[in-house]
Formats: sequence, C-alpha cells, structure tokens
Amino acid sequence: MSLKTIFHKNNNYLSFQSTGNAARFIMPFAKEIIGENRIGYDIGCMKPEWAYPDSILIDLAFDDEYDAYNLPGAKVDYIFSSHCLEHLPDWVGALNYWAENLKSGGILFLYLPHESQSYWRPWHNRKHYHMFNSNMLNLYFKENSHLWSKCFVSEGHDLNNSFCCVAEKV
Repeated sequence: MSLKTIFHKNNNYLSFQSTGNAARFIMPFAKEIIGENRIGYDIGCMKPEWAYPDSILIDLAFDDEYDAYNLPGAKVDYIFSSHCLEHLPDWVGALNYWAENLKSGGILFLYLPHESQSYWRPWHNRKHYHMFNSNMLNLYFKENSHLWSKCFVSEGHDLNNSFCCVAEKV
C-alpha cells in the first residue's frame, strides 16, 4: 500500500484533500464546541451526509430558496460552515449577515482552506474568490467586536491544509 497523494505546483498533498467533505476532519472539535441539542445551520455542506448532524442544511445544491445570503429567518444557536466562505463573493457581508441570524451567545464555527495548499488559491481554483489566513480572520473578529466575542482562530494548518475559527455572537 502506498500513501496516496496529489501533485500541484511542485508540491505533494494528501489525496483526500481533493475528495470533498472536508468537514469530517474538524467535526469532533465542532461537536465539542457547539454541543448537543442545539438548533443551527450548516452553510455550504454540499451533501446531506456531509452536514453537521441534525442541522438545517443551507446550500445551493439543494432545490430551495435558501443560500448563504438568504437564511430561513429563525435565529439559531450555531452556524457551522466548512470550506464555503472562500466561495462567497462578499465574505464580510456573509459573516455580518450570519451574526444577525445567530442568537446572542450563539456559536459561529468556520473551517477554511489554508493558503499553504496551492490548489486552493483563487488564481488556481477559480471557484474560490478568497484565500484566508489566521491574521485576516483575527482582524475581522477584532474589528467587529460589536458582533463577535470570544474569538479563536487556529494558527497554522492541519493535515487537510485547513484551519478553523470559532466566535460567539455578542
């Protein structure tokens, strides 16, 4: 058995990075932070089997009127989103809108591609509008302290070349 990799721009990456369902790598942390018996949205899950358990699914892949900029309307306990924010033209507008849809004390949990993975950079992957790093997200949360508190942004990246951000709605 050999280690399965993909090669892009003179770099080897673990092949599972190209198969989708990135959420599976961060799900144990999300479950620990979000907790049980809470109502929330999974924005951008793509497939129901990839979604945060028992969440309300929001994705363009589903035949309904909802998307990242048009949520059902009820304020929820959490918003979970994995590898979605980079696909949105207005990520700041999306995060600000998501804050409006969270209850006070609600949890925002983001899992994002890290800039270290060359294929995910917008000039290589045209489905991505943005490339994020921990400094940028820390600045957003700090400068939007009227919306968010208790912000945690992981430094570096995991084996999926991704990182996470967690914040609480003020």
